[in-house]
Amino acid sequence: MRRPLGALLCLGSLAALSTPIATAHAAAAPQAECRVYAAKPYVTPAGRIQASAARLGCDDTALVRIRIKRAVAGADPIVKSASRKGTNGRVTVKLRCAPGVYYAVVTDYRGNIGRSKAVRLNCSPTGTPTPTPTPSPSGSTSPTPKPTPSASASPSTPPGNPGSSLSEEVVRLTNVERQKNGCGPLVSDPQLRSAAQGHSDDMAAKNYFSHTSQDGRDMTARIKASGFSPMRAWAENIAMGQRTPAEVVTAWMNSSGHRANIVNCAYTHLGVGVANSSRGIYWTQNFARH
Repeated sequence: MRRPLGALLCLGSLAALSTPIATAHAAAAPQAECRVYAAKPYVTPAGRIQASAARLGCDDTALVRIRIKRAVAGADPIVKSASRKGTNGRVTVKLRCAPGVYYAVVTDYRGNIGRSKAVRLNCSPTGTPTPTPTPSPSGSTSPTPKPTPSASASPSTPPGNPGSSLSEEVVRLTNVERQKNGCGPLVSDPQLRSAAQGHSDDMAAKNYFSHTSQDGRDMTARIKASGFSPMRAWAENIAMGQRTPAEVVTAWMNSSGHRANIVNCAYTHLGVGVANSSRGIYWTQNFARH
């Protein structure tokens, strides 16, 4: 049974280069400082080395190139590279795994260069490839009952808020994934948490699943209303049906659109909302940066 997920990005025209597989919608947002970021390589459940890079907050078109290098005695060789042309977005590169020390380098040929931390890979997947659902598209309509929530409450738990302990566990697990990918930890922010909790509560109470509230507000309006200011970059992930924080974070990480939000090094703060209903648990992540 699949669990519905939704991801929404707000960083310039990020969707121009990043077209997530799950439901990821892009919206215009104020430009952040033009920068490039490289996430450290990791081993996928399929046993391949993967690394990704992002160009964010830019208003010009450039060729973004990522290179995976292997640390050896002497000059470090480039073992794989990939490029993509656009304004903002992500580029990913994969290669067959061989044990060693690897790192990623990204450049946009506009004076912006980034480098990830080096990491030793032994060709064992960093994640546990448990059979988590491939998220089904989330549109503006309510999803069919195909998700199974990821929270610590059981399906028999009566409707209501399962408690802040679940949201804090989602924050912790999210930061674990960011650390694996060379990003700093996100700060749990009370204003973003208020925005996320309000959206989860609203979806649970009104029985819908969408980034757009039934009163017409989008995530930008909800985050602004929470008082988080200034807003330089922001994004949102939603899910419904996963039973534990581990389930929902795993499901998000198995979807390129949601994963892109979680391992985006540009974000510095996070708020998580968790609300139970007779249909399952609704999860919302609001990412942002001042």
